[in-house]
Amino acid sequence: MAIETSLSYPDISAQGFAHPADRAAAAALHTIPMLDRVIKMLSEVGYERKLRQLMLGNAVRLGEDQLPEVWAMQRRYAHVFDIAKCPHLYVTQYPVGNALTIGANEPVTLISSGLARSFESDELQAVLAHEMGHVLADHVTFMTTFELVQLVMNGVLRGAPFAGLPLKALYYALLEWTRAAELTADRASALGTGDPLLTCRTLMRMAGGPVPGLDLDAFIRQATEYEGEGDPFARYSRFWSEIGTTHPFPVRRVRELVAWVGSGEFDRQRSGGYLRRGQEPPPSAEFDAALKHYRQRFAKIVERAGGGVQQVVSRFATWLDSDDGDADDEGSEP
Repeated sequence: MAIETSLSYPDISAQGFAHPADRAAAAALHTIPMLDRVIKMLSEVGYERKLRQLMLGNAVRLGEDQLPEVWAMQRRYAHVFDIAKCPHLYVTQYPVGNALTIGANEPVTLISSGLARSFESDELQAVLAHEMGHVLADHVTFMTTFELVQLVMNGVLRGAPFAGLPLKALYYALLEWTRAAELTADRASALGTGDPLLTCRTLMRMAGGPVPGLDLDAFIRQATEYEGEGDPFARYSRFWSEIGTTHPFPVRRVRELVAWVGSGEFDRQRSGGYLRRGQEPPPSAEFDAALKHYRQRFAKIVERAGGGVQQVVSRFATWLDSDDGDADDEGSEP
């Protein structure tokens, strides 16, 4: 399937193609008491600025005078998804093919040198369309908070302002959501490039590396076999292997994307039958059931990681009301 160069989706809403798990998990996150206020505070008091400094201080910003062909790809997908302000694009020295978009207020995309060097041009486009999907779906606020919490837990960011904040509970709740969000961004990659098989091939490359001769049809068959695994022990082991990761396994992502394309939704949206901004429908009964499922999951996560839901709520409230929570963090150590 050839990649089209004139794709565009004026005024497209990500809710029209978002994976149901993503929508339900995001809505459930918002039901965690005070979480929205905590995330807003983390951004307002300067933590997001520190995250940018750490992420971009060892990276090169791309533009008309720096890898202009890659920067043109970034601008292309901002246009495809009708995003008014194209996020800045950076490349950083990291051998593994990877990409990340952060910045609740002003998103920026960071790609690894391994990805820029070893991926084919069309595969890089699939990655950038995926990252632009995160921007369109407004994933960046939760993603930025998740990256920040990881840095604090790993000791990269330190300082009194974080004292008392139940970081483990917040981390594991966000980790659960990140895997669902990737499935939405994979759909955006397929819509943005106009080629679902390209997105699948890119996921195969992420799984197997830049090895010549990999066969996409065989990988798609592998994804079908993986999803249809009947051994309860194998499925149980797979669940616990994936639960600690930020991304679903590539084989599962391929299977999810193939199933979505097979449902006819890709073709319908490609032909102009996509949801426009401002026309989002009210939640359905199916969505309400999924929301209940994730709300219960997050309650259990918070219970295990934070010592009890009420205790976490109390610690959130104490942190938000403290002088540390209200003050800027200029005095804390990076």
